[in-house]
Amino acid sequence: MAAKLLSWACIRNKNGNLTPRSHYPSMPKYPKGVNVSFDEESKVLFSVIGMTCAACAGSVEKAVKRLPGIKEAVVDVLNNRAQVMFYPAFVNEETIRETIEDVGFQATMIKEEINEKSTQVCRIRIKEMSCTSCSTTVESSLQAMHGVIKAQVALATEEAEVQYDPKILSYNQILEAIEDAGFEAILISAGEDRSKIQLQVHGIRTENSMRIIGNSLQALPGVQDIDFDLDFQKFTISYKPDLTGPRTFIKIIESTGSGQLKAIIFPEGGGREAHRQEEIKRYYRSFLWSLFFTIPVFLISMVLVYIPGIKHGLDIKIVNMLSMGEMLRWILSTPVQFIIGRRFYTGSYNALLHGSANMDVLIALGTNAAYFYSVYSVLTAATSQSFKSTDFFETSSMLISFILLGKYLEVLAKGKMSEAIEKLMDLAPETATLLSLDNEGNLINEEEIDSRLIQKNDIIKIIPGEKVACDGFVVWGQSFANESMITGESRPVAKRKGDMVIGGTVNENGVLHIKATRVGSESALSQIVRLVESAQMAKAPVQKFADRISKFFVPLVIILSFSTWLAWFLAGKLHGYPKSWIPTSMDSFQLALQFGISVMVIACPCALGLATPTAVMVGTGVGASQGVLIKGGQALESTHKVNCIVFDKTGTLTVGKPVVVNTRLLKNMVLREFYELVAAAEVNSEHPLAKAVVEYAKKFREDEENPVWPEALDFESITGHGVKAVVRNKEVLVGNKGLMLAQNINIPLDAEEILTETEGLAQTGVLVSIDRELVGILAISDPLKPGAREVISILKSMKVKSLLVTGDNWGTANSIAKEVGIESVIAEAKPENKAEKVKELQAEGNVVAMVGDGINDSPALVAADVGMAIGAGTDIAIEAADIVLMKSNLEDVITAIDLSRKTFFRIRLNYLWALGYNILGIPIAAGALFPSTGFRLPPWIAGAAMAASSVSVVCCSLLLKNYKRPKKLDTLEIRGITVE
Repeated sequence: MAAKLLSWACIRNKNGNLTPRSHYPSMPKYPKGVNVSFDEESKVLFSVIGMTCAACAGSVEKAVKRLPGIKEAVVDVLNNRAQVMFYPAFVNEETIRETIEDVGFQATMIKEEINEKSTQVCRIRIKEMSCTSCSTTVESSLQAMHGVIKAQVALATEEAEVQYDPKILSYNQILEAIEDAGFEAILISAGEDRSKIQLQVHGIRTENSMRIIGNSLQALPGVQDIDFDLDFQKFTISYKPDLTGPRTFIKIIESTGSGQLKAIIFPEGGGREAHRQEEIKRYYRSFLWSLFFTIPVFLISMVLVYIPGIKHGLDIKIVNMLSMGEMLRWILSTPVQFIIGRRFYTGSYNALLHGSANMDVLIALGTNAAYFYSVYSVLTAATSQSFKSTDFFETSSMLISFILLGKYLEVLAKGKMSEAIEKLMDLAPETATLLSLDNEGNLINEEEIDSRLIQKNDIIKIIPGEKVACDGFVVWGQSFANESMITGESRPVAKRKGDMVIGGTVNENGVLHIKATRVGSESALSQIVRLVESAQMAKAPVQKFADRISKFFVPLVIILSFSTWLAWFLAGKLHGYPKSWIPTSMDSFQLALQFGISVMVIACPCALGLATPTAVMVGTGVGASQGVLIKGGQALESTHKVNCIVFDKTGTLTVGKPVVVNTRLLKNMVLREFYELVAAAEVNSEHPLAKAVVEYAKKFREDEENPVWPEALDFESITGHGVKAVVRNKEVLVGNKGLMLAQNINIPLDAEEILTETEGLAQTGVLVSIDRELVGILAISDPLKPGAREVISILKSMKVKSLLVTGDNWGTANSIAKEVGIESVIAEAKPENKAEKVKELQAEGNVVAMVGDGINDSPALVAADVGMAIGAGTDIAIEAADIVLMKSNLEDVITAIDLSRKTFFRIRLNYLWALGYNILGIPIAAGALFPSTGFRLPPWIAGAAMAASSVSVVCCSLLLKNYKRPKKLDTLEIRGITVE
C-alpha cells in the first residue's frame, strides 16, 4: 500500500489529476527553407582490420555514429566487419572509411556484400507425416533441390525450415517439391524479412481497385513488396519498420476509397495451435466414425454368436454357404477399410512412389491382407455348397480403429508440447493506448488501438496492471515492472525515465509513457519465440541413430512378416506341429496369416522417430519458461556431457557494475583536475572499468547534468591494457601495470604496495600516468553476484570443474577465485587467450562450457562445446552462444546442465522403450510363445500395442513438463547487492 501511495504521489500534478498532461522536449528543427529528404537510404559494409575486443568495436562505432547522416552503425568484432546505414545527402562511403581509419584501424569497403543477404529462410507446415521415414523422405527431397542450402524437417512439430538461394528457386517451388513427395505443404513464413502485415479491405469489389490501392501503397517509402487477393479482399505488405507502418497503410487505403473503404488487420486463422486443433478434431471424427462401424463388427464376430436366438439369425445362408453374419461384417468393415482408412493408402502410395516405406505401408499391408483374405473366403463360400468361410473382417476394422485412437491420443499429447510457445505468444496484449503529441511534446489525444498497429517511435501509455505492448524506453513516469514471464526474474524491476521496457511484461503500480523502439517481429518476445521454434526444429546428434534405423526398419519388418507367415504355413503343411495347435475356427493357412499380420502391425517406427524430438521440444520449452533459452538439440546434447566450466569474471561472477571505491594520489594535485584528465581519456573507451571511472568523475561536476570533458587528442585503446591520449597538452595513460611497464613508466615502491593491498581486497587497481610520471592509483570494486560461492560448490558436487579466465590482474583474479572457491585461475588474458585456453581444455578430453557476457568472450563462447551467454536481457539474439541465460543469475548455469541431463535421461528412456518394445513385441507377435504357452497375439491387439507405444513415448517426454530445478538451488541464501 505504501508503495502505491508513493507512486501516486510521484505522478500527481498540482491539480491532483492522476494522469497529468505530459510534456516532452521538442525535436530539433531545420531552418526555414531547408528541405532535407530522408527517403534515400544506403548501406555499406567495411572490412575492419586490427580490432581485437569490444572496446575496439565500441570506439569504431562511436566515431562513425558521430558523423552527420548516420542512421545506424553495427560493428562485428568477431568477423572484423562494420555495417553502416546512412543518408547520402549528408555523408558518403569514403568519409565513413576515413573516419574508421582515423580511429586507428584499416578499413576496406566490401562491394559484393553490400546487397541484401543472398539466402532466405522459409518455414513450412507439413501435413500427414506419420513417422521418421516420412520426415526423412521430405528432408532428402528438399536437400536434393538445386538452390537449397540447408533443410530441416521436424516430425514432432510437423514443420520444415529451409534455407535457400532466392536467385535460384522460390518458396513456391519448395512447396511443390514437398507436395510431389506426397505431403500437404502450407507456408508459415517466407524470407528473412519478417516485417509483414496482412490487411483486409471491406468495400473493395474489382481487381482494378485493388491495383490502384497497391500502387498508392507501393509509392510509400519503406514498402518493399505488395501481394493482393481479391477473393479474400486481402493485402499482404512487406515493409521496413524504420520508415513506415500499418497505421500509415490503413490511412492511405481509406483515403484512396473516399471514405467508402474500411481496412482492418486480416483475422488470423492459421496458427500452430489452430492447425493442431484442426488435426485433433480430424482424428477424433475419424475415430468416432470408425467406432460406429467397428463396434457392430466386433459384436457380430465375438459376442452375438454366443447368444442362441441371434446366432441362428446370423447363421442364415444367403447364397450357398455365405451366411448373414459374414455379409453384415463385410458390409460394415468396407467403409472402415477404404473410406476411413484411405489416409493409410495415400500415405503408403506416396512413400512407395518415392522409393521409401513408412508406417502407412505396414498398416495398409496388414489390414489389406486381413480384409482381402476375408473377401476371398466370403466369395468362395458364396460360390460353393461345401466351403465353410472363416473371415478376419473384425481384424482389419479393429486394427484401423485402434491405430486411429493411438494417433488421436498422440496428436493430443503432441499439442501439449508446444504450450511453452503458445504461452509466450499470449503474453503480447491485444490492445494499446496510443498518445498523440504536438511538435512541442504536449499531449493532444489518446486512443485505444490494436497492438499490432504500433509503429516505431509511437508514444504508448501503460497504466498499472497493464501489459507492455512493445519494446521501448520510458519517456515519462516511474513504476515497477514484473519481467518474470520474459526473463524469469521474480523480483519487480524499477522503471524510470530512460529505462528500457520489454513487450509482454506487466506494469505494476505507476503510469508509464514509453517510446516504441522495437515492434512486431523485431521485439524481444518475438525473438524469443523464434529462437525456441528454431531450437525445436534443430535435431540432436543422437537423432541420427533413429534416422539410420528408419531407413531399413519397414522393409525389414515386411520381410520378417512374410517369413513368419511362410514358416508357419510350411510347418502346418509339412506337419511340423500338432494339429491340436490350430484353433477350431481356422486352418494352418489362416493361423500363419494371423501371425504374419500381427508381426506387420506390431512393429512401430513411430516410437523411435519421436523418442528424441519430443523430449528436445519439451526440454527447450521448459528451459524458456525458466529463463534458459537453449538453441536446439545439439546444445542440449553437449550440455549434458559438460565436465568443465570456464567462467569470465566481470559481469559473470561479479555484478558487472564496477565502482570506484578509493583514489590514492602520489603527487600533490587537485582531485577535480585529476579526474577531468582521466575522464577525458576514458570517455572514448567502452570498457566497463572506463565507464566506472567516468561515472565517478561526474561527482566532481555535479553542477552539470551531462558534463563535457576536455578534448582528447591522439586517442589510442590498447587491448587488454588501457588507453592513451593527449589532454590539455599532457600525455595521459590510464590502465594496468602492464601498460605502464610497456610504456617505460617507473612504478615506485609505495605504488607497488598500494597495488598489492588493493588486489588483496579483490579490487582492481588502475594506474594513472601524466606526462610519463605515475600520479595516482584508482581502486575499483565489482561485487560478487549473490550465491556465486554456493553455485561453484554445487557444480563441484555435480563433478563439474570450474575455472576463472579474466583479463584482470592476477591479484584481483586470485582474490575473487579464492572467495568463490575456484582453484584454477588464468588472469591478464586477452579475448583470443580465452579461446586458446578453452581449446587446451578440450584437447585434454574435457567437454567445456564457457560462461560469459557474450561480448569480450565471443571467441571463447564459439570455441567452447557449449557457450552460455549470461545476463543477455532483451538482447537475446547472441549468435555466439548455444544457451542464453536471460537472468543474470549464476544458478541458471546449474539449471541448464541439470535440465539437459534430465532431458537426455528421457531420451534414453524413450529409446529403451521403443527398441525394447520392438525387440520383444515382434517375436511374441510371430508366435515365439505359442508352442510353449499357447499364447497368441491377435492382429487387432498387436495394432493396439503399436498405437500405445507411440503414445507412451510422447507421454514420457511430456513428464519433463513437471521439471523442477535442483532443490539445492532453492536453499541458496541470496544476498542482496546494491550498487550506488
